[in-house]
Amino acid sequence: RTPKVLNSIEELPSVLGSWGVSRVLMVTDPGIRRYGITLPLENVLKQAGIHCVVYDKTVPNPTTTNVEEARQLYLDHNCQAVIGIGGGSSIDCAKAVGARIAKPRQSLAQMKGILKIHKKLPPVVAIPTTAGTGSETTLAAVITDAETRHKYPINDFPLIPKAAVLDPELTRTLPSSITATTGMDALTHAVEAYIGRSTNRETRSNALKAVELIFKSLDKAVENGNDMDARRDMLQAAFLAGAAFSKSYVGYVHALAHALGGKYNTPHGLANAVLLPVVLERYGAKAHKKLRDLAVAAGIAKTSDPADKAAKVFIAAVRDMLKRYSIPTTIQGLKKGDVPELVRHAAKEANPLYPVPVLMGEKELAKLYTPVMEEV
Repeated sequence: RTPKVLNSIEELPSVLGSWGVSRVLMVTDPGIRRYGITLPLENVLKQAGIHCVVYDKTVPNPTTTNVEEARQLYLDHNCQAVIGIGGGSSIDCAKAVGARIAKPRQSLAQMKGILKIHKKLPPVVAIPTTAGTGSETTLAAVITDAETRHKYPINDFPLIPKAAVLDPELTRTLPSSITATTGMDALTHAVEAYIGRSTNRETRSNALKAVELIFKSLDKAVENGNDMDARRDMLQAAFLAGAAFSKSYVGYVHALAHALGGKYNTPHGLANAVLLPVVLERYGAKAHKKLRDLAVAAGIAKTSDPADKAAKVFIAAVRDMLKRYSIPTTIQGLKKGDVPELVRHAAKEANPLYPVPVLMGEKELAKLYTPVMEEV
């Protein structure tokens, strides 16, 4: 299923009312709250007579502690629904709160992996303030264990939000650097969903459209945050890419990035952006034909171009984007001595679940971290 899509926060109270919801928990992060981004929504809910309690301590790469603290607020205030507003971290945290409400006797660690929830969640509404994660339409929530720092995905259909608000006004003040890295996150979702070996007509169409929109509008959104057409395109691209990878899954870029996020708290969009061209090159000829399709969608190649040539053009375009947006090509803090641990987590996540173009073991995955180290 896909969430009910709303185009403005003004539409939300009537939808909540139709669900019989009068008390909600809002999950966000300190920055979003501090900059007043949640205030219009809080006011809209208040005017509609909907009681709203706010949890605003979500950190990048949300932790089990965040989830449990927010869950307790939900219970203390007899809430009936959860609203996640912010980047992917806040939305993932909101989803995980819903999962813990639905399964109070089961820890998040016990829900790790695929299809472990099986129960209906309280209504979850996702309101993205970045255009990247696609969490507003996916069946995934990625959580970090507060004690071990192990980062893991939870994947099940009940995690798909019941509604998503795609309001470009909420992304207007997003800094250019975050606009860039979250946009690259959306690109990674579309690319990995498309080049994997578990696609269908719908996911391929969504991924291609997402890539088209990103190449059309990400530069504009980075250069001028007030370009609402570009902001709207990027929200749509993130949504489509999220819908694509919800059904077709991702690949080694994500597995390697999740390990970095757990160990070093590396922002997920940044990790994906840095790793994407490295992993695409390593896939080699197995991915060339599909990368040509993506290059054609991006408007940088023709269907008549040789697949290997078009693939190289696409990978080069990704590297050019990193340079243009001043995104580093290495991961700060990545140490050679940590690689065995990182690879162990990445391999456990990806193999054999992710339908990647080329299957790799731990030794091969370790080599993918080498190009993104500051010092080798």
